[in-house]
Amino acid sequence: MTSSLVPSPGRHPFRELVRVEALLFGRSAAGVVWTALIPLAAVVVLGAVPATRHPSDSFDGHSPLETWLPVLMMYEFLMTAANLLPAVLAGYRERGILRRLSTTPVPPSRLLGAQALIYLALATVLDATMLAIAVGCGVPLPGQFAGFVLTLALVAAAMLGIGLVLAALAPGEKAANALGLVVFFPLLFFAGMWIPRSQMPHVLRDISDVTPLGAGARAVQDCLDGRWPAAAALLVLAAYAVVCGVVAARRFRWQ
Repeated sequence: MTSSLVPSPGRHPFRELVRVEALLFGRSAAGVVWTALIPLAAVVVLGAVPATRHPSDSFDGHSPLETWLPVLMMYEFLMTAANLLPAVLAGYRERGILRRLSTTPVPPSRLLGAQALIYLALATVLDATMLAIAVGCGVPLPGQFAGFVLTLALVAAAMLGIGLVLAALAPGEKAANALGLVVFFPLLFFAGMWIPRSQMPHVLRDISDVTPLGAGARAVQDCLDGRWPAAAALLVLAAYAVVCGVVAARRFRWQ
């Protein structure tokens, strides 16, 4: 794996790095399944059950499909931040790959760009696919599409910052996986995976509003309802992106 990260002669170093990293990710069956197939399958199943396509008072007048769609869209970014990116970067550092990259035409910092580009492209394609499936099953298109795009961009930035913090704190790949699990389930819970935000007690919903995925799910739901996303939700996402980015920049070690 170490030598495969060195760009081939005659190819643009960064493009070659992106290509190699994408191939390595594609060979990871677990990463592909948990990142791509699980949320897609969930949307298909929800859309295939007639009862989940109809509005319900239990979900504040939304259908179960419309309620869980924002959560499943957030899931893509969470998998990247908690389970994929930290383990890859910590593993590369543990094996000395980041240090050796500094002697090639590709500085280690470009590896972060390659990883971010791969996961952002994957999340964009998957989220667009899930939205298309949901719309085909009766969920309205986001009434505030610009706000919808802005929300997803801020979620991506916030989760990337969290992933880099985890990679900075973890001494190795196993520790990165452990830290990822520590943040994975709480963030998914407050996003509304097991208890929809509309059914959360006020205390839990208040906590959810200040978590990155809870704020993201709230903002996406606003857009689906035709409203501009709540300013508080956007500010929470921006704060996570900035604070985590600063912490990661100060704490990240290349070797």
